[in-house]
Amino acid sequence: MPLLLLASSSARRRALIASIGLPFEVARPDVDESPLPAELPDAYVLRLCHAKAMALPPERLMPSTYVLTADTTVVLDGVIIGKPETPEEARRMLRALRARAHQVYTGVALRDFATGEVQTSLTVTNVYMRNYSDEEIETYIARGEPFDKAGGYAVQDSRFKPVERIEGCLSNVIGLPLCAVSAMLRAKGVSVPQPPDCSPHNLPCTIDVRVADAQRN
Repeated sequence: MPLLLLASSSARRRALIASIGLPFEVARPDVDESPLPAELPDAYVLRLCHAKAMALPPERLMPSTYVLTADTTVVLDGVIIGKPETPEEARRMLRALRARAHQVYTGVALRDFATGEVQTSLTVTNVYMRNYSDEEIETYIARGEPFDKAGGYAVQDSRFKPVERIEGCLSNVIGLPLCAVSAMLRAKGVSVPQPPDCSPHNLPCTIDVRVADAQRN
């Protein structure tokens, strides 16, 4: 099959791709992830995943290469919440999210190096947080867990267990919607193993596959 190059430094994304048996290599794009002024969440993640897909130099790629990139953000009351850099930021985020619903947006881009085409998709999942205590927040921060995660939490954390329930794609909340990735690769004729059911309540995932554009090399 064509070489799949995962342009991401996320260990969670690497594990998700590996879980469906796709062979891949990893590269790390250098892209400024700061939101633009008044940028909406969907525009933000789609802009970044596209930028990451185009950031790798041509010498890293072969004609048969597909570059897969993603960007995930947490959105509360329409406001983008990034990754906390300090314990105080993590504390503030986790308290704001507590016992409330928010959304997780992930933009995915698939770049076909042979044709220059870049296809993007947007996946949105509703997440309902449980009413965890301040003591639980402090323990989680003391473990150093929040600092590389959008919103400061991991849905799959077996000790903190911050999430009460989700509506939509679970792998999207972890960092890569396998349903969207599989659909995009299949549309390019790549044989992809069927991913596990990404919706724990058998609800349809909210996926918006955008019209592909051509970026000639």
